Order: sequence, then C-alpha cells, then structure tokens
Amino acid sequence: MVEKKKRIALTKNPLKRLGTWLRPAISKFQIWIYLIVLSATISLLIFPNILIIHKEAHSLGNVLNKDIKASHDFLVEDKELTRQRRDKAVKSSLFVYDFDRSGAYINNRIKESFSYGRTELKHILSIELEPTLRSEKLGQLTDKFFGLAGITGDPVLFDQLVKTSFSSQIQNSVVIAVNRILEKGVVGNKTVLMTQKGKGIILLDIDTQKELKVDDLDRFYDLEGARQHIGQIVEQLTTNEDGPEIVATTRHLAELVIRPNIAFNKRETDLRKEEAKDSVKPIYFQVKKGEMIIREGEKINPTHLLKLEAGATLKRNPPIPFMALSMTVMIGILLALSYVILVRRSNAFKGDARSLIFISLTLLFMFLVVLLYNTVAEEVARGFSFFTVQVLLFALPISLGAILISIFQGLEVAIAFSLIISILASIVIEGRVEFFVYFLVGSLLAAYGVRNCRERIVLIKTGMRVGLLNVVMALSIQTLYQSLYGNPYSSTGAISLVAGFLGGVLAGVMATGFLPLIEMASGFTTDIKLLELSSLDQPILKDLMIKAPGTYHHSVIVSNMVEATAEGIHASPLLAKVSAYYHDIGKITKPLYFVENQVRGDNRHEKLAPSMSSLILISHVKDGVELAKQHRLSKEIIDIIQQHQGTRLISYFYQKAKEQSEKKGGKSSPVEEEDFRYPGPKPQTKEAGLILVADTVEAASRTLVDPTPARIKGMVQKIINNVFSDGQLDECELTLKDLNQIAKSFTKTLGGIFHSRIEYPEPIIKGETDRKRENGNSNNLPAPHEKHRSREGKNETEEDLKRLGVS
Repeated sequence: MVEKKKRIALTKNPLKRLGTWLRPAISKFQIWIYLIVLSATISLLIFPNILIIHKEAHSLGNVLNKDIKASHDFLVEDKELTRQRRDKAVKSSLFVYDFDRSGAYINNRIKESFSYGRTELKHILSIELEPTLRSEKLGQLTDKFFGLAGITGDPVLFDQLVKTSFSSQIQNSVVIAVNRILEKGVVGNKTVLMTQKGKGIILLDIDTQKELKVDDLDRFYDLEGARQHIGQIVEQLTTNEDGPEIVATTRHLAELVIRPNIAFNKRETDLRKEEAKDSVKPIYFQVKKGEMIIREGEKINPTHLLKLEAGATLKRNPPIPFMALSMTVMIGILLALSYVILVRRSNAFKGDARSLIFISLTLLFMFLVVLLYNTVAEEVARGFSFFTVQVLLFALPISLGAILISIFQGLEVAIAFSLIISILASIVIEGRVEFFVYFLVGSLLAAYGVRNCRERIVLIKTGMRVGLLNVVMALSIQTLYQSLYGNPYSSTGAISLVAGFLGGVLAGVMATGFLPLIEMASGFTTDIKLLELSSLDQPILKDLMIKAPGTYHHSVIVSNMVEATAEGIHASPLLAKVSAYYHDIGKITKPLYFVENQVRGDNRHEKLAPSMSSLILISHVKDGVELAKQHRLSKEIIDIIQQHQGTRLISYFYQKAKEQSEKKGGKSSPVEEEDFRYPGPKPQTKEAGLILVADTVEAASRTLVDPTPARIKGMVQKIINNVFSDGQLDECELTLKDLNQIAKSFTKTLGGIFHSRIEYPEPIIKGETDRKRENGNSNNLPAPHEKHRSREGKNETEEDLKRLGVS
C-alpha cells in the first residue's frame, strides 16, 4: 500500500519523479566534478615547481644531484673577464691637460701694466704737485700697476721700476724669460701629474686644439722650479752694464709674474675614460648543444654558473597553459583510477559528499605540507652546511594523512590515499623514486597500525613504529647514494636516521592533535569517540536509567546481543553496541506509554484511541533523533536511531483499530495500514539492521513464559522471518548467511540470560514454617499467584506479542 501511494505521488508530480530518476546520475556527476576540481587544484600547486625546474636558481659551491647538458647552442658572456678588460681600458686611458703654450694672458698683462705705468709716471712728473699729493698719486699708480700685472703689490719692486721709469728693457726681458719657461710648461701640482708617470698624458693646446701625448713628465716645471729657472734666464738676458739693480728688479718681477700654464681637464678625462670603457665589447664563449655543463656531484664554479644562468635565460618560455592542462589530465587519471579500483569498493567508504570532501581536503593539506616543507628544507640546507635537502626530507611527516584517512575512512581508502600522496610528493622533489618508496612504505604501515584505533596511545605507538621503519629505509637510501662518494655512516648518515625516526613520531603526535578537531568539524565518529559514548555515565543514559528503567535495561541487553553478533557478520561491534545504548532514548519523554516501563495494571493506552497510541509509539523515533542532536551524538548513531524501527507495522493497535471500525459498521473512515507504520527509513547499514532485529527479538523474549532453549530458538527464528518477509532488511547489506548467524548468536545470548538456576534451600526457623506456607513462599512450592500466572501465561504471551507488533 505504501509503495502504491508513492507511485501515485510521483505520477502526480512529474518534476519530483524526474528528480528521483536523476538522483543517482547527479551523485555520480558530483563525484567526477570533485575529481576534476581536485586534479586542477593540485596541478596548479605543482606547476610553479615545474617553472622552478626550468629556471632553477644555482649558487657557487652547490653540489648538483644530476648531470646537466646544454639543450641548444648559445653564447655565454664572461662577465668577469669583460669587467676586468673594461677596468684595464679605463686605467690605461690618459689624463688630459690643457696647455697654454704662448702664455698670451701673461704677456698681455705685462705689456698693459708697463704701458700704463710709463704713461702715468710721465704725467705725474710733468706737473708740479705737493709732496703729499704726489705720494697719493704714486700710491694709486702702484695699486693700478700691480692690478694690471696680476701680481701681489711690492713697494720695493715698484720703487725700482719707478727709478727706471718702467724700463722697456725690463719689460722685454721679463716677457722673454716667461715665454721660455711657459714653452716647456708649468704645472700647478706636479705630485698629481707624476701619478701618470709611465703612462704619459695628453696635452691639449688651447690655441690650436691639437693633442700631444707626452711620456716624459719630468720636463715640466712646478711653480717653484719655474721661478728658479726663470732667474737663470734673466741673468743670461742681462749684462753687467745693466747694473745689479736692473737685474734684480727684472728677476724679481719675472718670478712674481710666472703662472702655471698646464691645467688638469677633469671633464675631458672622464669622457675619455667612459669612451674607453664602452669601446671594450662583451667577451663571449660558445656552448654547443649536448655539451656537458656540469656533472652530478660536482661543485658549481664560476664558469658553471655562467653557463647555467645563460642557458636558463635563453630558454624559450614553455607553453604554460598546455603544461598545466597536461598535468591536470595525468593527475585526474590517477585519482579516477584510484577511486574506481580502490576507494569505491571499500566497505568502510560511504560515498557521501562529506567523505569525499574530507578525503580531498586531507589530500590538499598534505600536498601543501610537502610543498612548504620542501621549500623550507632547501633554505635550511643553504644556511647550514651539515644539512642536505635529502637528509631533511626524511623527517617529512607524510604518514599523517594515511593515519587520518585510515581512522575516519578505513584501511582500503587509506591505501589508495597513500599511493596518491606518495606519487605527488615524489613529483614535488623532482621525481626521486627512492623517496616514493620511502613515503609509500611509511604511509602503508601507519594506515595499518591505526586500523582499529581505540586509544590515543595507539597513534603514538604507530608513529614510533613508522619512525623505526623510516630509520631502516633512510639507512638503505643513504647507503645506496653515498657509498659511491664516501662513508654512508658519516655524520650525514646519522642525521638521516634521526630525521627518519622524528618523521614517524611527528606524524603520530600531529594525528593526536588533529583527531578531536576533525571529529568536531566533520561529524565523523572514531572508535575512540564511541568508547567515550559507551560509558553509562553519559547524562542522556543516566536520564534513561532514572526515567525509563525498563527501556534502559532493554537497551543494555540489546547492546550485549549486537556486540556478540556484529563481528560474525563483518559489522562494527563497537558502533552496534553504542548505538544500541541510545536507540530508544526517545522514550524518555513519555516512558509510561511503553510496556517495559509500565507497572502491571497501569496501561495508559486503554483510555486512548489506537491511532493516538500508534502516534505516541511512533514519536519516540523522532524524539530520539532530536535528543541525539541536542547531545551532539554522531551522525552514525543518529541514523541508527532513526532507522532502528524501519517501516514496521504496529500490529496490535492496527488490529485494534480495525476491530473498532468493524464494530461501528464501517461508518467511520477506513483504517489505513500506513498510518500504523513507522515512517522509516529502513535500515541502511548492517549495524542498523542488526539493532532492528535485536530490538524486536529482545522485546519478544520478555513474553516467554518458559524460556527453554527450543522456545528461544523458535521465537528468534520466527521474529527474523517476520522482519525479513516484511522487507525491513531490503536496503541494508545483511545476507541470508548473516541472518542465520544472527539467529544462532541471539539464541545463544538469550539462552545465557534465561538460563535456569539451582534453588538453594533456606534454613527453617521454628515458628515460621506455618507462616511461610500460609503466604505461599515456600522454596519447594510455588505461590498461589505464581501458579495463576503460569496458567495464564499462554494467553498473555499472545497479547504482548501483538502489542509489540511482531505476531
């Protein structure tokens, strides 16, 4: 009837029908979307590493772990040699000095000053002046004369010149002597000039703009030497007839007049140095295609570095979009095959969006850890010579991901995860095959070690086991690669062993910290959490024990039944046991409406209509789900609470409603069976199906008057057959073999609960024998009311079974 109504509803609502039909396709479509997005994300994270491989940074002294050959012909600039040659050209560039060969400015000054002196002196002497005025005029002439000559005033010299009336002979002698000195050249600072000795200088004639290279720098006078030589020239130009005063005056004036006529031209010198530098072209040498640039194990020297940098600079930029697309395709194929072959076939994998997102995020997180760790390891290795990147990689806690996946998704999914993350990690570290094996072996051991983790100490112990395995693997890898180059048991080898052990321990410690965080964030339930929930001191279980003691006792017995049975049908004993504790917590709200909590003779359903009674019974499932959510129970337990009654029929009240309807002659509305069924859904897992059967069997076992093993076995088999024929187990994975195993286990467990006991005789006290017999309390004879119950047992059993909905 229920299925018929569903078909009618779908026919009336085509959109709902289409959505129901498309639901499996959408689910598969979502899975492929997850795989594509995950593949693209990982390829984008890998792709910067591909660029680094093409433009890898090298530095002097580094040791490469592979041979590098030139992929094409290219020229390499020898920057150091070019710089040296340019420096040499600059140093060989000659200083430029301006040269005033004629000394025209000095000659003009001498002529002008003497001409002015003669004219003014003649004028002063031609007129009669007062002595004071004459002295004043001569003082003005003194200042003017020395100003025109450009020399410092000297009264004694001026008096001598006045006595000779500014003799033309003195003037000519000074001009000739000065010109002879200037012809050779006078430099102001000969010390600076002599720094160019051996190179020479360029003399630039300021009159003709002609250049002359001078190598003999000793030929030039400094100012002191020029004054000494000019005195000698003056003595040669004068005779004894001129008198000593004329000679002294001429010599003194010539020494004062002489000035440097060679000056350093800084601007022109700097320009010529720049030209000399630019004239030196870069020095190149050729590298041919296939030429070995550097061999594995060699230290990078300056020549190697030049070739490596030139080759990386001249390389053609790769087609980045195509490379990223290719990487996405390859990773996508790897993920798809791993999902189809390993993950999807796992019994523990639920295939829901939450599980896929968790696996994807864990994979991305671990991949980012590998990327960041590899970068940090390279930087540390550059800063500390006793560390190498290979040694530091042994401490990478990559088995952390396998531990988390194994705990939350099962061993089979963790194996697929270990394979994928090991491949991706080896890509990041440039395809090192030995590290692929190292990562894979450690991850597999970690996943296997925590497959049944029920204590947090197991994580640490597993981490230590992985660390010990890492030590063996690290020793093997170090021996493989260092035996050719040195002692594998050196300090580097010892550090490798320590790093490998730390890598395993660190994974276990990090998993211990991540575990509760993931439980809170994702809602997954681990065995550790289930053990915490199995404590009967939980507040919700205490409320159940106080408010509904019969239901509490029923739940404890059901938990014992399913725990003893679950392992035989490949279900989770712990999840089944804990879920059984909580499956009836919804009865807390209305405990007295359920038969196990009722005192004999107090049945509240007698005053209620059957439909209302069925609603109260049905409501305990919804109330249980709400209470479970309030107490933050795991999704797995909430699902079992919701599914533990399936869509079973409450047959007692259904039959009672039908009888009442028949008595009224069918005047009331017809009784619909679906109104007396639980809303479901039916059990979706083995644990939920097992609890449904155990719940029904345990309730029915309370009605047995004489629970002999044969009667228990028959009752169990009957209940299981009814549940199976009603279709309650159609949507879970319980097989006929499982049901047979369940029947055997339940019969054994209930047989132990209802086993017969030996009656121990009590000592008879005088005076009490008659009283006990009167009360019907003898150990040998049953009480009268017990006899009465035995006689009525069969009738009550049939009625109780109907009320439970199992007859």
